[in-house]
Amino acid sequence: MELGLRGKTALVAAASSGLGFAVALRLAAEGARVAICARSEKRITEAAERIQGETGSHVLPVVADLSRREDVARFVETARRELGPVSILVTNTGGPPSGPPLSFSDDDWEAAFGLIFYSALRLIRAVLPDMEAQKWGRVVSITSISVKQPIDTLVLSNATRSALTALVKTLSTVYASRRITFNTVAPGPISTGRMEQLIQHAISREGLSPQEALSQWISDIPMRRLGKPEELADLVAFLCSERAGFITGTTVPVDGGAVRGLF
Repeated sequence: MELGLRGKTALVAAASSGLGFAVALRLAAEGARVAICARSEKRITEAAERIQGETGSHVLPVVADLSRREDVARFVETARRELGPVSILVTNTGGPPSGPPLSFSDDDWEAAFGLIFYSALRLIRAVLPDMEAQKWGRVVSITSISVKQPIDTLVLSNATRSALTALVKTLSTVYASRRITFNTVAPGPISTGRMEQLIQHAISREGLSPQEALSQWISDIPMRRLGKPEELADLVAFLCSERAGFITGTTVPVDGGAVRGLF
């Protein structure tokens, strides 16, 4: 299927590894001009070189801390200057700490909102003028199944990603007539470094073996396995494409059936 992404400028946040890397790789394979960011210069440069090596597409690495508004602005400005007006934005970040729901301080909550919610808000505000000028745009936010089915030990993620989902839903209505779509993708347990961290926390916190900790995460997944990053990336690429022009304001789980609700 031709997705119509060739030559479009796409920004993928937090893409040195994990889900962000998989999405950037998929968009580059479709011929998009991709800019990626992460805090580590070494890791983001290596990620760009790997994507270029696998796809033959030029990828622009930018060092940026998404919790800093000046870094968000620089990421967008650099991509626009080097690659052209932005047509596609994929918001993404690492996850905040896990723990008992009332164990977090006000500083923890502020840091979580800065990382998850404000980084996406600032990215969206920065790229919308390009999309409005082109009368075309795609915004996809990577959140978590916790926005549909909260996870007891991930209250910071539950709350901040739900706030982001509400923002995206609101914007989808406001910008629908301008051919700019807004959607969220809600991954369940997927085999990434973040998943490894959560498993290690369970081992330390509850004295579990690695297999027991993994079983805690996959026991409620009907497919009885972790997801693969590329399985989420394929969906994101479709939502970013010309083919998805009548899809907006939706949250799509990629979770092996873990969410049991009807919607």
